[in-house]
Amino acid sequence: MSLNILVLAKQVPDTRNVGKDAMTAEGTVNRAALAAIFNPEDLNALEQALRLKDQNPGTTVTVLTMGPFRAAEIIRESLYRGADKGFVLSDRAFAGSDTLATSYALSCAIRNLGNIDLIICGRQAIDGDTAQVGPQVAEKLGMNQITYAEEIQSVKNDIIRVKRRVEKGIEILEGPLPMLVTVNGTAAPCRPRNAKLLMKYKYARIPNELQASNEDYTTLCNSRDFLQIGEWSVNDIVCDNSELGLSGSPTKVKKIENVVFQAKESKTFTASDNDIESLIQELISNHTIG
Repeated sequence: MSLNILVLAKQVPDTRNVGKDAMTAEGTVNRAALAAIFNPEDLNALEQALRLKDQNPGTTVTVLTMGPFRAAEIIRESLYRGADKGFVLSDRAFAGSDTLATSYALSCAIRNLGNIDLIICGRQAIDGDTAQVGPQVAEKLGMNQITYAEEIQSVKNDIIRVKRRVEKGIEILEGPLPMLVTVNGTAAPCRPRNAKLLMKYKYARIPNELQASNEDYTTLCNSRDFLQIGEWSVNDIVCDNSELGLSGSPTKVKKIENVVFQAKESKTFTASDNDIESLIQELISNHTIG
């Protein structure tokens, strides 16, 4: 069966390199001060969508991201791997959104896309680690949801079958479409860029990028529809502006720190039987294991 799949993806700051300028005076992340990357678990989610596309001819994979104009890079990266199209939700009105405001904006944008059979997203983003946006989107759209997925095993007769990783093991769940699924980082990694798709989509742009970097892509993109990435502002979705951005965000960030763990003492063990036995005895004695 053909499916209409939506992947929610996010461009996130690389939290491996948090410096003194990582936070603004308003208590929000200063994204301009940090390198931007594709949220890792959203790549796992994209791979699950692409596998379903491979298994179900006629399936369409759309990617939606919310962020500044540079977030269009997320859409291009998705197109290079096999997604069919994408949209960037970008407006100053969305700035400073916490998970509540983000899920509200995304749910309003999703309604623009019409009937969606399946929404897939990463379990959480590395800049927040809340794991709230996916479930909140499902709740706002009135959709069923399965979280902590490790593999979407099949979709047949409008029933989805998912392997789910939980604290004490693995569960196999089934449920009716439409469904929202959040995917763990333990799921299969995303496939690499496809060389042919990279050449096809490397000039794909949102309208605000058409005349960026001293280049004019207007004529090229207008002549090739597949190079046009959708761009929506707050005026393109039906929403309550008071629920967006900082005004719609009850959560505030107090402080961001870069924590580096340093060992006060260290021991070196060789691969000898005596050293291994000594290590095991020490770990048992301090209740690390056993």
